[in-house]
Amino acid sequence: MHEPRPPQMMRQYELVERVRKYNPRVDEDLLNRAYVYAMKAHGAQKRASGDPYFSHPLEVAAILTDLKLDDATIVAAVLHDTIEDTDTTREEIDRLFGKQIGKLVDGLTKIEKLDLVSKQARQGENFRKLLLAVAEDVRVLLVKLADRLHNMRTLHHVPTEKRARIAQETLDIYAPLAGRIGMQRLREELEELAFRHLSPEAFKAIAERLHDLRTKNGRAIKRVEEVLRREFTDRGIEAAVTGRQKTPFSVWRKMERKSISFEQLSDIFGFRIIVGPVEDCYQALGLIHTKWPSVPGRFKDYISTPKQNDYRSLHTTVIGPGHQRVELQIRTAEMHEIARFGIAAHALYKDATGEEGREELAKESRAFRWLQETLDLLAHGDSPEEFLEHTRLELFQDQVFCFTPKGGLIALPRSATPIDFAYAVHTKLGNSAVGAKINGRVAPVLSHLKNGDEVEIIRAEGHIPPTAWESAVATGKARAAIRRATREAVRRQYAGLGRQIVERAFERVNRVISDDKLKPVLTRLARNSVEDVLAAVGRGEIYSGDVIKAVYPDFTEERKINQTHIGPGEPGWFGVKTNANVVFKSPDASKAAIPIRGLRGDAPVSFAPNGGAVPGDRIVGILTPGEGVTIYPIQSPALTAFDDQPERWLDVRWDIDAETRELFPARVISTALNEPGTLGTLATLIGETGANIDNIRFKAHSPDFREMIFDLEVADLKHLTTVISRLRESPLVSKVERFIG
Repeated sequence: MHEPRPPQMMRQYELVERVRKYNPRVDEDLLNRAYVYAMKAHGAQKRASGDPYFSHPLEVAAILTDLKLDDATIVAAVLHDTIEDTDTTREEIDRLFGKQIGKLVDGLTKIEKLDLVSKQARQGENFRKLLLAVAEDVRVLLVKLADRLHNMRTLHHVPTEKRARIAQETLDIYAPLAGRIGMQRLREELEELAFRHLSPEAFKAIAERLHDLRTKNGRAIKRVEEVLRREFTDRGIEAAVTGRQKTPFSVWRKMERKSISFEQLSDIFGFRIIVGPVEDCYQALGLIHTKWPSVPGRFKDYISTPKQNDYRSLHTTVIGPGHQRVELQIRTAEMHEIARFGIAAHALYKDATGEEGREELAKESRAFRWLQETLDLLAHGDSPEEFLEHTRLELFQDQVFCFTPKGGLIALPRSATPIDFAYAVHTKLGNSAVGAKINGRVAPVLSHLKNGDEVEIIRAEGHIPPTAWESAVATGKARAAIRRATREAVRRQYAGLGRQIVERAFERVNRVISDDKLKPVLTRLARNSVEDVLAAVGRGEIYSGDVIKAVYPDFTEERKINQTHIGPGEPGWFGVKTNANVVFKSPDASKAAIPIRGLRGDAPVSFAPNGGAVPGDRIVGILTPGEGVTIYPIQSPALTAFDDQPERWLDVRWDIDAETRELFPARVISTALNEPGTLGTLATLIGETGANIDNIRFKAHSPDFREMIFDLEVADLKHLTTVISRLRESPLVSKVERFIG
């Protein structure tokens, strides 16, 4: 781990020389001017440690010189706190140092104001702003990560109550972001420092165990290094071999994830082999596997299939000298640079300020493409919480690599499913997915994919992804897309129902309705589109009479009752209450009613909770705001609760396809002998009629009899009558009747 630099501040010439080591064409004048300007701007300001505040931006700049960043980024680091903490303005930075540097400093200033460990909604919104600040220039993120690293190195000077908050923010946001753009060395140090402050006892215990292990196994590690070097030299392969040890945080995380003890860890030590050309990577691998037996399932080729953060390397584990398990990473020097510095290792990063530069960087860097794709999600309008959830899923997941039937490579998190795969290819493919073939065989769409799987998605146009998929998928992109698709489907259902309600309401008052008539009155109805109006009517948020009044301001609602020789509940009664009026109709008048199909489970239409309704029943619909329409039999006593709310009553009728056998809810109450076998006998009788039993409840009636409440699914009223008749025929049954609540 890097220790903080001594408190002596870096001199101007030292800063210039650090940049000159990797950039002979350094703009010395620009760096000197920035140094002097920032020093004067910060003046006598002090940090929590008591050091001059100006030492902080210099240390941030020093971290970035280790990454070999361009002059503009180094200058932005020196100036990054001037707008936030001094009287400096953006206009002044633009004038003195140019708009490019001004833009970088301004982006960093906006990030400084964000609180990423606030309540989730605010945290999500702030995380959006963080990534938006990075959107136009990835160097903003590089400076911010360096800024966070120096702050973490000096966190022990911060008041105790603030340390945990800053450390948690680092562990939740900044360390994963650093890893996601390939800056592994920086990520490890951020994690280590955060772990030290969040769990000091665990950190100390693991660090001590690692120190003891390193002392004990030091000779063995040297021996393995020597054996490897000798083997490579004998085969003419130039290679640098170094032993390495896992960090305390990575050890702790693995112990937590796998619920194992320190003693059960088998890969605390590993070896990194740096070779020349790519071919030598595979030659070295072949030599190692020839010399020592490999551990099955532990070989990974990240050279032919790089990780999404641009990481490339060969990983293998063998049973090495002394019968010890030895973990090896084999890579070229260039791959090693990218593994350490990520996006910063790409030569094109310094040109990624304009559209053309960003496109070039996106071609070269998978990590930058991921960053751009994540930013694209902002356009979908998800809630801040959903956006944060998506991005966290993407940040923390390891990967598997799968292929399309045409050979395209798709990188997914572990535990990903064919549904995740489909959405990774295209949102339309995910929305229409109904099945999958994995390696040519039909498989469940929620199977877990493995490295190398070839996945073919089976589609069905018009399909809507089930809501249950949302909790089963592994990627944030799939989860967000499923949410959007189901929301849109429900919205379309409400809009469809609302259109029927509005059309029939206008018909009843002999008025004409069309989308063109609704558009001019959208403002009056406080909605942005015709579909919004219709969906609001379907949800019960807007009364259809209000739509009529908006289109025809001179309309006066009439409410009339025409009740003759029969009334509600009496034989032959076929009355319904409607939105526009309360009218008792003849059967012919019901043709204008809203048709009801077997829509159980759909959002807009459901059936009465106590007993339901079946085709053959005379029915009425009750509109409930936010819930849609509930269908009741006209004789249901529950309808009396809505007598004083006529605007909620809808004229509805059955519209059942005779060829499609749909089942509807009904409740039957039976009083039967209380003896063994009664339930089995009655259930068999019901099953023989073709009805389904959805639920059974019991009530103690007497020592000899028990009341059984059956929630059934039947095709229609005739079917229900048959069920009741069969039960009445049983000698075990003393009484049976339909219940309507």
